[in-house]
Amino acid sequence: MSKEQSGIVKAWEATVRKSQAAARRRAHSIFATMSVAHADDDDSVSGHASGEVYHAEKVLSNGDFYTGQWSDNLPHGHGKYLWTDGCMYVGEWVRGKTNGKGRFSWPSGATYEGEFKAGYMDGKGTYTGASGDTYKGSWIMNLKHGEGTKSYANGDYYEGDWRRGFQEGQGRYQWKNGNHYIGQWRNGMISGNGTMIWANGNRYDGVWEDGLPKGNGTFRWADGSFYVGMWSKDPKEQTGTYYPSGSPTGHMEWDPQELFSVELNDCKINPGENVSILPLQKMLNWPGLDGEFLQKQPIWKPSKGNDGSVRPRRMSVDGRVNYHSWEGDGDVSFDIVDGNSLMGRDVDEGLGSLQLEDPDLTETRQQQIRLQPMKRQGETISKGHKNYELMLNLQLGIRHSVGRPAPSTSLDLKSSAFDPKEKVWTKFPPEGSKHTPPHQSSDFRWKDYCPLVFRTLRKLFKVDPADYMISICGNDALRELSSPGKSGSFFYLTNDDRYMIKTMKKSEVKVLLRMLPAYYNHVRAFENTLVTKFYGLHCVKLTGAAQKKVRFVIMGNLFCSEFAIHRRFDLKGSSHGRTTDKPEAEIDATTTLKDLDLNFIFRLQKAWFQEFCRQVDRDCDLLEQERIMDYSLLVGLHFREAPGTRTPSGIRTPTGIRTPTGIRTPTGNGDPDIDGAAPRLSGVDMDKLLLDRRSSIRLGINMPARVEKTVRRGDETQLIGEPTGEFYEVVLFFGIIDILQDYDISKKLEHAYKSFQFDPTSISAVDPKQYSKRFRDFIFRAFTEDT
Repeated sequence: MSKEQSGIVKAWEATVRKSQAAARRRAHSIFATMSVAHADDDDSVSGHASGEVYHAEKVLSNGDFYTGQWSDNLPHGHGKYLWTDGCMYVGEWVRGKTNGKGRFSWPSGATYEGEFKAGYMDGKGTYTGASGDTYKGSWIMNLKHGEGTKSYANGDYYEGDWRRGFQEGQGRYQWKNGNHYIGQWRNGMISGNGTMIWANGNRYDGVWEDGLPKGNGTFRWADGSFYVGMWSKDPKEQTGTYYPSGSPTGHMEWDPQELFSVELNDCKINPGENVSILPLQKMLNWPGLDGEFLQKQPIWKPSKGNDGSVRPRRMSVDGRVNYHSWEGDGDVSFDIVDGNSLMGRDVDEGLGSLQLEDPDLTETRQQQIRLQPMKRQGETISKGHKNYELMLNLQLGIRHSVGRPAPSTSLDLKSSAFDPKEKVWTKFPPEGSKHTPPHQSSDFRWKDYCPLVFRTLRKLFKVDPADYMISICGNDALRELSSPGKSGSFFYLTNDDRYMIKTMKKSEVKVLLRMLPAYYNHVRAFENTLVTKFYGLHCVKLTGAAQKKVRFVIMGNLFCSEFAIHRRFDLKGSSHGRTTDKPEAEIDATTTLKDLDLNFIFRLQKAWFQEFCRQVDRDCDLLEQERIMDYSLLVGLHFREAPGTRTPSGIRTPTGIRTPTGIRTPTGNGDPDIDGAAPRLSGVDMDKLLLDRRSSIRLGINMPARVEKTVRRGDETQLIGEPTGEFYEVVLFFGIIDILQDYDISKKLEHAYKSFQFDPTSISAVDPKQYSKRFRDFIFRAFTEDT
């Protein structure tokens, strides 16, 4: 250290001692000692020109000290600030706010080193607490959010997703004693589907709620015996069956309640430590920011409902109260108040005063943005619904099929596994049987088609059996989509939107079984295939007078995403009848538009576009070889609310975004200017929160891209319009669907009949080879490389 630097530090230390003595005598707000004070001089007095960056050293009136680059009477560039309470920041500044890379340290010994934005811990960074807890990962506005790891002082360790300051999403928690949990989290607690593995080899696979098993699950001992049932801490709700392994040391006397009272005793989640003051809270009063920065800093207060009552406050994992409210799943609201009354309170580590908008974006985005959950598609099948019993039968059958013990198999299947006669019938009497549980539905029979093949497909698609069973057969009901498809099939969605169930005609079942060997080899060879993922093929046969058979296939839902799908297109490359039949006023985010409704060109990054072209060719070769036609490319668009971008005029998003054209889109809550007094987290930040999460980007899934708007001039049957040069940032989802229609006699007759009336090249029903060529030609015009 130079003599000059040593003198500065000694002078600062002396000032600190005097200021701290004075601070103890102060009785008003904590910000009397925490605020950044006014400098004693300004640039006009010091002779520096406006905008000039120069080195300055400032001992401020309250005893704080700054040394570093300075411009227009504000820190700007690299600099160090020391507060009289012992806090220190060293790093980059932009117009008086920490912005860029830096290091903030507290007098307790805690430190944060990483990226800052507009005064917030934002980006990648590492927080080390005074007790030794260390979090390393993503932050957004002082919140741990995204992918991160946390090492606890007691030896525990967490790795996985964070959301709004808490573990949420997929994560792995390792205890010091060797126990570990892998699975879903919510609000800092084990919740959802997951697996707990104890150091002694025992494990529980199933559903969790608020840190405890709740719902369907299996407890397995190291010796191979297991207990399957419905779990609850309330013994009256606990039901299940014990399956011994044949070992001499059985567990026949084991009480399932021991899982709660004994097994989980050593599996407590460490809440971590709290930090009392966040960096942003110490940067409010730079000279030059008066009347600008203060106005943009919301301060938490307890939110009130319309009746004046205080809303329930969110409790942290250690019991502290956070003075903000999280409304729904993804909505953030808070109230702006004047004054500093709440700033002295402790807040959870990583939680602080969120600001409504990034100040740098406020000039370009003046409109208030509020994000609300999309209205969910479909009608919940509850008791009294005409298909309620069918749903119960389906869930009972799936639970039986997936839960049935089966030896592990390699991916190399024998040809006999694909034999259409390879099917298993199971009777489900209401009173139950040796292999089936009692149930409240009517007597029925259940059929599994090629069970080994579909079990192996699920393994190939990395579908966890417990996850799959709980999504379809858990406590939540299925949802029936409002109207059957053109084929007369009905569609059902699982509550978590992950799986779609479609009823099938006998002819479609035959096509799927016929093409199953080629389909299996194809999806095994090409991981990025765009064709529909099939997870199971089943049949329910009702006994009695009706003797009704319902066949159905279980598929992946392409649009299962946290991104709202604002536009969806079903594209075939044909023009006859390829427009939506809805009036313009009724078109919304759930409307599936068709070829002649398409008004965009999709632009993919070079590497993705090349892979896209290769995969479309491979998939079309498979379908052509199997004599399949009438398939389409289903495309979903999420318009990103990114800085400097726009949502297209006329796009009705269900999130209530006010577009730059001034058109407010519906929020579903009455007049948004009246009923939304509390500002919400902006669309920009919400997209950032979602994109920063550990959701893998794959071909056709979560793909950031650009679209260019097109217009049709003159010829309304023109499939691809003319580019306008108007671009939008989007997240794309796409896949090839409806792949079970072969070119049978009915389609040949349809082709012959329609060819007399219309241009034969414009109709959908054409020979598979011609269909494949036309489909590719069209798709490779609608999708292009982003140059």
